[in-house]
Amino acid sequence: PVPAFSLARLDAPETRFGAEDMRGQVWLLNVWASWCVACRQEHPVLVSLARQDVVPIVGLNYKELRGDGGIDMRGVSLEDETARSIQRARRWLADHGDPYALSVLDIDGRVGIDFGVYGVPETFLIDRDGRIRYKHIGPITPENLQQVLLPKIEELKRAG
Repeated sequence: PVPAFSLARLDAPETRFGAEDMRGQVWLLNVWASWCVACRQEHPVLVSLARQDVVPIVGLNYKELRGDGGIDMRGVSLEDETARSIQRARRWLADHGDPYALSVLDIDGRVGIDFGVYGVPETFLIDRDGRIRYKHIGPITPENLQQVLLPKIEELKRAG
């Protein structure tokens, strides 16, 4: 099953989101960060998929602190750095397009670790019962989307 989590939403940090909120739906969780070069390569594929309205995509903004995936909190309050992280992530989506039904903030990377993430981007296909049915490591390519991901999504949606 999907690890239990409750994270702040990027669009409304005072609001929490967890996997339970998606129960009963087939959905994708895409792990991304503004500092991730491969995420930039993958992003147009996700924007295109979102336009097709096939499946909701939830973005997990991963280790946005410092803007490079590292964490160096010397002389910076967590509150200030969190605010900067939110601003950086929102700006990145504004510049590149926002394919996500919503994004959540995994500032310290703990939820990503619970999912077994060891790099970004990674994408998880999750079924109606909250089980991870497919994990893609690295950027999704148009070929991977057409040949692997879309058929798996359709199969899960048909399974009812």
